[in-house]
Amino acid sequence: MSRSYSAALPIAYVFLRILVILNWLMGAAILVLLVAMPNERWIMSSFDLSPGPDADRLVMGLRAVAVLGLVVVPINYAILKRLLAMVATVRAGDPFVSANAYRLQAIAWLLLGLQVLSIIIGAIGRSVSTPTHPVHLDAGFSINGWLAVLLTFVLARVFVEGALMREDLEGTI
Repeated sequence: MSRSYSAALPIAYVFLRILVILNWLMGAAILVLLVAMPNERWIMSSFDLSPGPDADRLVMGLRAVAVLGLVVVPINYAILKRLLAMVATVRAGDPFVSANAYRLQAIAWLLLGLQVLSIIIGAIGRSVSTPTHPVHLDAGFSINGWLAVLLTFVLARVFVEGALMREDLEGTI
């Protein structure tokens, strides 16, 4: 095993652990914003809105986006948890196991869910946006996101085949 390869694994492990913490902090921040901070008056003053149907629609849309943001937190956690388990198998020198194939397949489904949520969030943003008060959300259809979903499904299948080949090889020895 090369030195750079072995150095990357501890860095990946630490980085994933940091992302787990940041993910939960993001969830806590969204929860605080959803529950404690933004009342309707605060949102209306932030967007310089006067009371009316457009203001009500904007407030409800932003609250819906915040709720969907809370849904994203456990999905991200599930992905990060599986990646940490995969890094552990690689560190142990045993990456092509069926458990990693199942983990990758689960990650692919979770990424698919995130892509669907992103499209829903983008649609909410477009539906509440007005020319006077545009709402710009970094959400919607992402070619890179969908390519990541496809790549992860393919990689999961590669891991299934790798685990089967490994089992066959161990059976012949």
